[in-house]
Amino acid sequence: MSELIVIYPCKYCILLYDDYVHHRPTFFTFQWFPRLKEGFLSEEEAAKNAFEELGEGLVLFEEAFTKCSKGQKFFEGERISYLDIALGCLLAWIWVIEQACNVSLIDEAKTPKYLYKWGHDFSVDVAVKDVLPDTSKLHHFSKLLVSAMKGSDAEK
Repeated sequence: MSELIVIYPCKYCILLYDDYVHHRPTFFTFQWFPRLKEGFLSEEEAAKNAFEELGEGLVLFEEAFTKCSKGQKFFEGERISYLDIALGCLLAWIWVIEQACNVSLIDEAKTPKYLYKWGHDFSVDVAVKDVLPDTSKLHHFSKLLVSAMKGSDAEK
């Protein structure tokens, strides 16, 4: 099977021109996001291990951001792009998990160059600030969700 990717350069394109992100998709898809869920739903020791692995994954995110953004606010420059939206959809959930599990995932100490600042810039951007879920409401919803998930696991 072959694959063809056509990229049309444009002034306000939301797709990345840089092929860098295509080299690490399996890590983000098959390792980082499941570890986030595992850390949130597991008991102490398993959660601790998952969060340690997440921290290692954030180093890759920081590296990807550094390469793609070339020092600008967002992955593709000064405007929110496709990759910003993809990661930004999880930002509020990451904050909820940090609060609920008393961990720090995206902070100035762990992701000092860009990701911490990116999270702030993304959340206050005019295109996002009114649609990003409120963390306290999402935290309340997460408690209901976890309760339902644990209840369905007990029935198996």
